[in-house]
Amino acid sequence: MIGLERAITIAVGERSLAGTIVPPAARCEGILFIHGWAGDQRQYIARAREIAALGCMCLTFDLYGHAATANFRASATPEQNCSDVLSAYDLLVGMTNVDPRRIGVIGSSYGGYLAAILTKTRPVRWLGLRAPALYLDEDWTKPKLSIDRTRLMEYRLQSIKPEGNQALSACADFSGDVLLVESENDLIVPAQVGIDYRTAFANARSLTYRRIEDADHALSESRWQQAYTGLLVSWARQFIVAQRRNEIEKRDEQRHEESSDRS
Repeated sequence: MIGLERAITIAVGERSLAGTIVPPAARCEGILFIHGWAGDQRQYIARAREIAALGCMCLTFDLYGHAATANFRASATPEQNCSDVLSAYDLLVGMTNVDPRRIGVIGSSYGGYLAAILTKTRPVRWLGLRAPALYLDEDWTKPKLSIDRTRLMEYRLQSIKPEGNQALSACADFSGDVLLVESENDLIVPAQVGIDYRTAFANARSLTYRRIEDADHALSESRWQQAYTGLLVSWARQFIVAQRRNEIEKRDEQRHEESSDRS
């Protein structure tokens, strides 16, 4: 950032003062939001606006088979939707003012599952998952609506090791900061799935776990929605502010070293 600073002269009557303009960071954090199955990007627009107010570039989007492409939902597969996520991530990272070293991904339910898998092939610094789901690896290329729900629920009630599931395997390799949010009365993603995810994040830099009391999977009451928004924004602010503080300290150290070299 030092290279972006420029010296100026401030005129004060017949006198002049030396000054330096210090611009804001040339690049900012990028945050990608992934909605759940049968939802759309509207689930995250309001939250994206709150986090964007922190100075981040935020991107929401509609997965294939949703919103404008809802007519194709019956044929949409997890593999296809993962490709959607990869393309959205690459678009965000490719934006001029986004720092590719400071990318966060936030997903709910099915979107949380896809977000976890994304970290296997793309750099992610912050990962926020709300009620992340689990699916059998063998169903990866099947239309999601054709997946046997009874067999899937039986699978979710089991204790799954990271090596037995691609999403959990990605979590086991993840070394960034994690927010994991669960609903107390979730009948779609049972508590065992949350245990599996928490266990898998053994190598995370930090793991923040929160449970929204009384809440169902869809957060169908406004108080539960508000609770999740508060948790998410607070968590994002914590790490974004800490990251920026570290960068300021590094710039100050660099400026001090350059000043010492000149003297």
